[in-house]
Amino acid sequence: MKAMLIHAYGEDAVFEPAEVEKPEVKAGHVLIKIAASSVNTVDTMIRKMGKELPLAPETPAILGMDVAGTIEAVGNGVKDFSIGDEVYGCAGGLADLPGTLAEYLVADSTLIAQKPKNLSMPEAAALPLVAITAYEGLTRAGIKQGQKVLVHGGSGGVGHVALQLATHFGANVYSTGGGEKQIALIERLGGMAINYKTETVEQYVAKHTGGTGFDVVFDSVGGANMANSFKAATLNGQIASTVALCELDLSVAHFKGLSLHVVFMLIPMLHNVKREEHGEILRNVTRIVESGGLTPVLDESRFSLDQVGQAHARLESGQAIGKVVLADWA
Repeated sequence: MKAMLIHAYGEDAVFEPAEVEKPEVKAGHVLIKIAASSVNTVDTMIRKMGKELPLAPETPAILGMDVAGTIEAVGNGVKDFSIGDEVYGCAGGLADLPGTLAEYLVADSTLIAQKPKNLSMPEAAALPLVAITAYEGLTRAGIKQGQKVLVHGGSGGVGHVALQLATHFGANVYSTGGGEKQIALIERLGGMAINYKTETVEQYVAKHTGGTGFDVVFDSVGGANMANSFKAATLNGQIASTVALCELDLSVAHFKGLSLHVVFMLIPMLHNVKREEHGEILRNVTRIVESGGLTPVLDESRFSLDQVGQAHARLESGQAIGKVVLADWA
């Protein structure tokens, strides 16, 4: 089968086309004919950092985590899927799991779900990693109807999904963005937009919460922005962060009694624990999508499998709005 391989990691790493052996289905797994994938920040980190990350595959490596496609074979013990099913999931591209930048993928059946019927393959491929991340963060933070929720980075891959899911759960959602396109997308998705370049944390907390702070803060920006999340939260508030790779003074969090939920959704894939929870989340996401509660936003630039290097560059440019998607496997 055709695949795009990385032979050496680094800033100048390139994807090279190759013919590799088509994988064979095994017990508990399904063979997926891939129709689309998408690029996530962790994919670009693996490409550049390689073994500096404890999750990078051995080279030559097939990267890519998100997948949408059609099942061509079903392994022993798989009961919930049949040949011909259209499915989606986050199921490869790290550690010892071959990735999705190929024509076929053998995926653990617990990591996938039936694709939403009202989405195309590229739209479905945009969702798994970011939807699982957003869903896990919001539910671990105990989101409830009527709460005020702040989403940092509401026009990004994870953020635009978190914004919509928080709205679906009945919250009043506010979201930060830094440009006209970002602000417009946040408003189109139903959030109250906050321009972090023109408003300070103190200003928007006073404006939207009367100075008391937000019940839940979902931080998809991380780093130095974590301090802004602490400032923006109410007393005994909940913080969900997807980017907690930083050293930070926790004094504000201490005196406000905040709870911090660090979301690293790759844990089930890396450690082969509770993988079935990802399948369950995706089944819930499918229901939400089909009910009209969530629509993935795809960046205006589209790429084929052969153009994965350009797709990575697009995501790293910071210019993408929504998810960068790979389709057209021909």
